[in-house]
Amino acid sequence: MEVPVEGVELRVEGDTLVVSSDSPLKVLASAVLGGGFSRVRYIINHHVDRDYRSGEPEKDLERVARDLGIHEPVVGMMTAVPMDKAASESRGAVTAVVTGGVSNAVAAGEEAGGGGTINTIVLVDANLTEAAMVNAVITATEAKTLALGDLGVRSAISGEAATGTSTDAVVIACTGRGPLLRYAGTATGVGREIARATRRAVREAVAGYEGL
Repeated sequence: MEVPVEGVELRVEGDTLVVSSDSPLKVLASAVLGGGFSRVRYIINHHVDRDYRSGEPEKDLERVARDLGIHEPVVGMMTAVPMDKAASESRGAVTAVVTGGVSNAVAAGEEAGGGGTINTIVLVDANLTEAAMVNAVITATEAKTLALGDLGVRSAISGEAATGTSTDAVVIACTGRGPLLRYAGTATGVGREIARATRRAVREAVAGYEGL
């Protein structure tokens, strides 16, 4: 998988997908490790067994990072989806990288346990404000839900159209290059690129893993 962003590399090492950047990325994440706003050079998505149980997933991810030779802050996610099932899509200044399983698909608001997870990393070669990064989360989430609709994914609880799974995570990472952008909704150019790249990557990742 290639990222058409200067100074940013995407690779798979064993059970871990690694995004590395020559310069710190501005990041907003709902990830297990390093959630919230941060500036980091590394983002990881790590494959764990389906029966993985741990009271300290953050420390487990820190150990994974150290084993990869990363000795600085990192944003990290976990999934039972193997990294060879990851999908990526680039549109303009945006690359979306997704792993997706939907055994735990739900409609928003339903109670559900653990299971399948959709992990989404959106890399943006632009300079987003913090508000625009929140906007980007909304845009990526809307696109994810559209992708599940494309595939006809239904809630495992109610049979309604699924909006995601109960354990989805998202990472928005921007390079900080270029003019400051205050918005990243679907009315903007960068927002449309986020939506198109994310929708395609989610669709490919889920279809590829689940055999849809």
